[in-house]
Amino acid sequence: MPEKPRILFCHCNYARVVPDEVKSSVLEGLCKSGQAFDAVADLCEMAARRDPALKRLAAGESPVKIAACYPRAVKWLFGGCQATLNGEHTEVVNMRELNAEDATNTVLNETLTPNLPADGSVAKVEGEKKI
Repeated sequence: MPEKPRILFCHCNYARVVPDEVKSSVLEGLCKSGQAFDAVADLCEMAARRDPALKRLAAGESPVKIAACYPRAVKWLFGGCQATLNGEHTEVVNMRELNAEDATNTVLNETLTPNLPADGSVAKVEGEKKI
């Protein structure tokens, strides 16, 4: 039996680009489901701080579903802080484009449908020292 994906939910507190109705529906669905999940205030802010939690999530063996925004944006947020996500084990649920019902159903569905862009390169940060 395939392993259940870990779920990461982004509240998108700072950019506020995800519709409130969609975020509320997905969060409510997660809470009612009894499934374990991690919720963060804002992935963009975490990436800007290079939060080590992103590296731990990316380095994990478990498949992961990330409820946030565009798959390409999530990929580059993680890649920009050297936390490359495994494209074969990662699904990003785009709460910017899906309606509340579809986003909630996709997050709660135990089937993982990987959808990160295929390019495996990592974002380069301007002015970063090479060690």
